[in-house]
This record gives sequence, C-alpha cells and structure tokens, in this order.
Amino acid sequence: MANLRLCYLQISNSLCTEPWYAGKGSRFYHGSWKTVSNRKKVGQPIERPVGWSGSCIVHCCSTSSTTSAAEATEQVFLEDRSAIEEKEEQFEYLASEFGWKVRRLAENRDEMREVAQIQAEAFHTPVALFDDLFFEFFKAEVLSGLLYKLKNSPPDRYACLVAEPAAERKLVGIVDVTALRDKDVLQHLEGADEYLYISGIAVSKSFRRRKIGSALLKACDVLSHLWGFECLALRAYEDDMGARKLYTNAGYKVVSSDPQWVTWIGRKRRVLMIKQSDMLD
Repeated sequence: MANLRLCYLQISNSLCTEPWYAGKGSRFYHGSWKTVSNRKKVGQPIERPVGWSGSCIVHCCSTSSTTSAAEATEQVFLEDRSAIEEKEEQFEYLASEFGWKVRRLAENRDEMREVAQIQAEAFHTPVALFDDLFFEFFKAEVLSGLLYKLKNSPPDRYACLVAEPAAERKLVGIVDVTALRDKDVLQHLEGADEYLYISGIAVSKSFRRRKIGSALLKACDVLSHLWGFECLALRAYEDDMGARKLYTNAGYKVVSSDPQWVTWIGRKRRVLMIKQSDMLD
C-alpha cells in the first residue's frame, strides 16, 4: 500500500518534512469530543506557548541563559504533554467499528516489537539471497525509527495508532500520524499552515481485507479533531488501486502525482490524496 523510507524524522514545527513512512458509523467512549477539542481553524495562526519550537530546542548565547531557557522549555513541554495526555485518557479507544478497536500505542517493549514486526512484514522487499537476515535488519531499523519518534515527538505532533479485535488485546493493524508543514502538500490546502500526514498503514497478513484499514483511518479522523487539525493527507502508489479505493471511500481525493521522471530512477509513482476532517461541527 505504501513504501517505507528509512530516515529519521526531524521533529520541528518550523522545519517539518515528510516522515520516513511514505505512504503505504463509529462509536466513541466516555463523553463528547466537543469538550476536549482544541481545533485550529483553517487560516488562523497556531497558538503555541512562548519558547515552544516543536522540538524543544532553544538557542541562547550564554551558559546561564541556556540553562534557564532549557528549564523553561522543558516545563512548557511537560505541561503541554500533560494536557494532551489528560484529554486522551478520557478515550481509551479513538474508534470502534467493524469489530476492531483503535487506540494509541502503549509505549512498552512488547507492543513496540509487535508494531515493528507488522510494519516490517508489510514493507520489506524480499531479496534472492539471505532474505531472512535482511528482514531482521529491516525490522531493527523500523523499531529504531519508532523509538526515536516516540522519544522526540511532542504528544500532539506524532502518534502511532494500533488496531486490535474487540474481544482481545492483540495488535493487528498500525498507522502513523504526524503533524507536518510540507509546502508541496500545503499548496493544495488553501488557508492551512499545517496538516496531519497519514503513513505507515500496515495490517497483519492473516487479518487483511477485513476493514481494519477503514477503522484505522476513522481513528485518524478522530485524532485530527482531538488535536485541532482540519486537514489530512497521505500518499499511495499510483497503480495500487486497492489502497486508493480504501482512501477514496474514507473521503480522500487525489490532488497531484509524482512526475514521470521518478520512474527513470527505478521508483514507482505515487499520488497525493487529501481530505477535510469529517469530525467538524
């Protein structure tokens, strides 16, 4: 459904680029989303605490001022994370439909290894020799990238969402959600200054074609409302009609495609698809 690029995401509000994953009737719990939404209207500036850079890096000119600024920035980060986590705790599951429940990844070793296994199986390209060895290397890279993003991302700039059966706690699907400001995408989102980028969608082999992808995309809509984003974007291979149909059914529309010359260097062309969140009032 999408390709997986192995490079680390630069977590920054001012210099966000596409992440290393490039694009492969709901029930909500415990209250109304209206009470927790901090929506950013399209065209309006994004409000951030003073000193907030998105990556918690403040450049100063002296040792004492550096220490003071670092402490202040860390406090802002902790307060912001606490506020986000408090809102999300009201909803153990972001969406529940088709027999699947979607929640945010629990940051423990077992679940993170499961995520790496599922995504590696979905995006690994088999090779003729030593395929098992190369697969293990690839899975280690996926896990390393996941750990990096979880450690360095503010709570409302990146999330790894996981799907599981309604009756048991077993991971069967994954999707990454990242707040970005890529100009190539923003030119198609009139009035917006950032958006949520959906990537790394992967489903366990034995659970495919069972609407898990649809449940994951619905949870992305809910998360966009919770974080205050109106626009979402993703990419799919131009010839992957199954994935494109899934995204079209979820409300995404094709707005551009890669230039023809990318095929000259052995890459497959992709299409950019965008949507307005359907969680708006």
